[in-house]
Amino acid sequence: MTTGLSWLPAPPPDFAARLSQTEALPDAEAWDALVALARTRLDPARTNRLDRVLQRRFPDTFPAGPSVRLGLLGSSTLAHLAAGIRVGALRRDLHLTVHEGAYGQYRQVIDGEALRAVRPDIVLLALDAADLLGPGDPAAGPEAAGLAGAIDRLKALWARARAAHGSGVIQQTLLPAALPLMGGNEHRMPGSLAARTLRLNAALRQAAAEEGVDLLALDDAVSRHGLDAWHDPALWLRARQAVTPAAGPLYGDLVARLVGARLGRSAKALVLDLDDTLWGGTIGEDGLAGLVLGQGSALGESFLALQAYARDLARRGVVLAVCSKNDPETARLPFAAHPDMLLRLSDIAAFVANWDDKATNLRRIAAELRLGLDALVFVDDNPFERALVREHLPMVAVPEVPDEPALVARCLADAGYFEAVTLTDEDRGRARAYVQDRERRALGKTDLAGTLAGLGMRLAWRRFDAVGLPRIVQLVNKTNQFNLTTRRLREAEAAALIDDPDAVALQLRLTDRLGDNGVIAVAIGRLVDGDLVVETWLMSCRVLGRRVEEGTLAVLAAEAARRGARRLVGLYRPSGRNAMVADLYPRLGFAAEGEGRWALDLAGYVVPGDLPMVVEVG
Repeated sequence: MTTGLSWLPAPPPDFAARLSQTEALPDAEAWDALVALARTRLDPARTNRLDRVLQRRFPDTFPAGPSVRLGLLGSSTLAHLAAGIRVGALRRDLHLTVHEGAYGQYRQVIDGEALRAVRPDIVLLALDAADLLGPGDPAAGPEAAGLAGAIDRLKALWARARAAHGSGVIQQTLLPAALPLMGGNEHRMPGSLAARTLRLNAALRQAAAEEGVDLLALDDAVSRHGLDAWHDPALWLRARQAVTPAAGPLYGDLVARLVGARLGRSAKALVLDLDDTLWGGTIGEDGLAGLVLGQGSALGESFLALQAYARDLARRGVVLAVCSKNDPETARLPFAAHPDMLLRLSDIAAFVANWDDKATNLRRIAAELRLGLDALVFVDDNPFERALVREHLPMVAVPEVPDEPALVARCLADAGYFEAVTLTDEDRGRARAYVQDRERRALGKTDLAGTLAGLGMRLAWRRFDAVGLPRIVQLVNKTNQFNLTTRRLREAEAAALIDDPDAVALQLRLTDRLGDNGVIAVAIGRLVDGDLVVETWLMSCRVLGRRVEEGTLAVLAAEAARRGARRLVGLYRPSGRNAMVADLYPRLGFAAEGEGRWALDLAGYVVPGDLPMVVEVG
């Protein structure tokens, strides 16, 4: 088994020429061209070549904003992994700089001056089993395994990193490279390094969950690809490379997934073709009885496997949509009438079936879901359709799914498009919430104002608290479109706002007669010389068009007045993704006060009388 990036399309035949051409392009065009090349199936040699050009053109910054700074610390040789990490981030439209600590000196440098000067956003700890666990007697009992001490040492390292840098932490699980002494029953020899490695990796998961540390699960990757794909004993002995260079591109992608998940770059919606993707056959030609789907047929069960995976993704918060070239009523028929369908229309948040090209329809789906195109993953069995979407919508993720239907779900899982580092109650209810939004929109097609008034909306708020922190941080870091400044927030920074006397940090929840939308908005302001300066204001795009921004302003104005402020001052910083809110402040009655700065005199502010919701302002 190889560790190639199998879900990505093959690189273009003229890869070298395209890479060379980027040297002469303007910055923005060069960046886009490099991203496009990164989104192909690169081997280690091409990964390194792309990385060299990336570092020459964009050593510190890139056209769309600041870099993410990663401190790479470990007990083995790591320099050969940096290129894969940078290219993995590039694949997600992120510029990432890697600062490698001295070989084996992670204990000394993790809070040292050199790394403090870098100000890393993330510290990645890559340790090997022998270094962390130390020598032991294989014949000793479990009391001599040293697991508790190893976990304590890791927790101390995590605490030092956070205290020194305020950074996030990624902990790599241990590569299970130790040779077994008892074979399949190694657990009966708890003192062996192989058994201690296995047990420590299990304990790591619990400790990381308790401490809010993200795991780079290399042991899971080894179970998927085999140890030989990840570890070469000869290279370990000659160069202390725990991870073989051949696995560098995938290692980098795994790291970049975690970084991207923290920054809201994971995909949010899975868009599915129908014929020969969700079932075998063509519904318009073969009819309901002619479809290949369901138990009793290996091929039919293969299509069910994809449906089951999509259903389970929806249960953890991924939104499902359909994009099909079909008559709309015919396309809906299997969802309503086929007895073996696992997915039903109630699972689908956006259903687009017509004879237009799929790039056009994906734009419609993104608009209907109020998501950016870069939040979509599109699965289609047809190579032509995949190529068309990649050409016209390069920001949409289009996996190169295998011809064998039984392998499509595995391809999606391998690709890591939906990588997540937290799971909140809002996540679990998101797919259903999008379906409810579709029902609300259907109700409002004729009389939007009347529909909004009849929804019984209530906008409630509370200050930041420990219970809400996971959702607050997730929403701040994942929201790009309705986000006035796109400032990101680590959990420690959000926690510090709870007791900050000069901060006004609010989380807002919207409910209506169709359900609870959960926490859908965050606002963070700071009292400065009689003004409440709104540094962060963002809102889930699911509630756009429901005048929630006006309700949020009412809450902010009331809280600002209660804290003695005379004015609200709003900031807007364009990010390339938040153009929809460029005119929000003037629309709400704020007056311009300089570039990206708007002010509202609270003495003259009145809550709109026709606001279609109850706003709890006290």
